[in-house]
Amino acid sequence: MASLSIVVPVLDEATGIVPVLDRLRPLRRRGAEVIVVDGGSADGTPERAAPLADRVIRARPGRARQMNAGARAARGDVLLFLHADTVLPRDADRLVLEGIATGDHAWGRFDVRLSGKAPALRMVETLVNLRSRWTGIATGDQAIFARREVFERAGGYPDIPLMEDVALSATLRRVSPPLCLRARVVTSSRRWETRGIARTILEMWRLRAAFALGASPWRLARLYYPHLADRLAAERTIVFAKEPVPGRVKTRLVPPLDPAEAAALHAGLVLDTVERMLPPWPDGAPRVELHVAGDPGHPLFAAVAGRGVGLAVQRGADLGERMAAALHRALTEAERAVLVGTDCPDLSSDHVSRALEALAGGADVVLVPATDGGYVLVGARRDARDRLPGIFAGVPWGTDRVLAATRERCASLDLALAELAPLDDLDRPEDLATLGEDRRAALLDRGRTFIRAR
Repeated sequence: MASLSIVVPVLDEATGIVPVLDRLRPLRRRGAEVIVVDGGSADGTPERAAPLADRVIRARPGRARQMNAGARAARGDVLLFLHADTVLPRDADRLVLEGIATGDHAWGRFDVRLSGKAPALRMVETLVNLRSRWTGIATGDQAIFARREVFERAGGYPDIPLMEDVALSATLRRVSPPLCLRARVVTSSRRWETRGIARTILEMWRLRAAFALGASPWRLARLYYPHLADRLAAERTIVFAKEPVPGRVKTRLVPPLDPAEAAALHAGLVLDTVERMLPPWPDGAPRVELHVAGDPGHPLFAAVAGRGVGLAVQRGADLGERMAAALHRALTEAERAVLVGTDCPDLSSDHVSRALEALAGGADVVLVPATDGGYVLVGARRDARDRLPGIFAGVPWGTDRVLAATRERCASLDLALAELAPLDDLDRPEDLATLGEDRRAALLDRGRTFIRAR
């Protein structure tokens, strides 16, 4: 039979995490894996959870982010996502694994029961369960579960602070209708009792309607729980780019390109990189900033800034000073920041997300190495801010010693360094072959517009 992993996202749950995990002991004895994903608790939650879980890991705050991190760490064939205020039925493992194995369902959820005794809560839970069966949409309180391969193919939970369960359900129901288990999970009714049942129903309907009509989940989250939304937004992504002047950019690609083509390719890469770094939702986080070398009024930079990207001018005598200054400035406001160039067509928002997770998990500095001895991403957390100049001082930029020298600087400064898998960048004529003719042509076409405009 398939194996089950239970992912529990937590944030400052020290008062209740022990009984939550204690109720999962029988499932662990029967082979279920329990992974607790902490979003930066300040009350000792990870320490209390550790004896009662198979693994406790740290991730960037936000349920979606934490559940995705837990899914990546999980070993099970089926993933079950359990809120810390929800209790599973005693035989939940059997119900899930048998239901997935014997039916045509790739995912599912339980019916829900609210913990309070008020008669009106019975009506609420009945309506929630009926609506879920009718629409094929599940809520996180219903303990969503899915085959691992289906969850991964769906891209996991979208990186949004609210309605992540609705968005995931909408994706998964294209694969199969949900398995709606009539066994009930019991979830806390505290929210309903604190805010009032009628008010909570109206508020949830309003939020769902706004989300369905295209409202940004970040804006909705600020209405629903503003303090957490501010915490989720405490990240920055910085993109470094040069003004696309023929003869001054991508000079190592001349030949086979001529100077104008090299500049056009650079301009296309700037646009492409910024688009890959932007969050998938309007007004989303993390905030993206473009730091430019050259004329900030260039049409290329104006076009990028018009998409809601922050624009700044690089400051410093050399690349190291400019990178240190940009990260230092970002970390005066943000908890974590990453800086990327525009020379790596394969660098994605997922790489950025994993880099930020490494910083949230305790790394002081994170790198995505380049296969030529440099790196395509560097990030740091606020605690390392004052040591940033030392990380980049004296690094032999433009050589194959960049990565090794940066590692040495981090070690000498007693900074915990995390590294992701290396990627290829686009610096030499032979690198053009890995780009592919179609993508190369598309980048050149996009970039030529701005070279002509100049």
